[in-house]
Amino acid sequence: MARPRSALHEFRRDEILDVAAQCFADHSYPVASMNDIAAALGTSKARLYHYYDSKEAILFDLLDRYTQRLLALIGEVEATAQRRALDERAALHELVRSFLHEYQTSATRHTALLHDTKFLSAKPGVAAPDMPPAPSQRELIRNRQRDVVAAVMRFLRRAYPHSISAENQLAVAMMLFGMINWTFTWLRPRGAMSYAAFAEQVIGLLEHGLGDRARA
Repeated sequence: MARPRSALHEFRRDEILDVAAQCFADHSYPVASMNDIAAALGTSKARLYHYYDSKEAILFDLLDRYTQRLLALIGEVEATAQRRALDERAALHELVRSFLHEYQTSATRHTALLHDTKFLSAKPGVAAPDMPPAPSQRELIRNRQRDVVAAVMRFLRRAYPHSISAENQLAVAMMLFGMINWTFTWLRPRGAMSYAAFAEQVIGLLEHGLGDRARA
């Protein structure tokens, strides 16, 4: 019987992922090495290999956990909206706030998601006998990204039914992501504008753009 992993083991993995994400952001994924990550951790490469057998394994675990977190966040907002009986616009606004609250502490992870998914393996995963091939690591992460986009389109359609159609829903969703997904390049947690304040700016643009069109 396999021994259960200790909480310390998982804590150490979290620390490795934090440091690796920073290394990937600072040096780029192709340039950053296991030596760089080990040095930044203040440990040996041999010790690092005790947790991960390759740089790609680190990247996959990083993106696997982060995309699961984004999907969980959407579920949390949906549950909160139901519990607090929020209307559809208020639910969308809460989602924008939640995304930006997450981005404030996940900038390096989000950088990796946007820039480094293409470096994951495209080889199909191992499947059970008589089953179709499992998705590759790359496809798994991209499928989750698609799920996030689909959820945002769903929130938008419900919030602004007079403005969002089957023809423009993807464009509007990507417009929203365009406003919030690249904040790591310019918005600083202790800068002139906070992430919370920027969330209200985005909500204001939605309301005075899509919202005003709905009332016209």
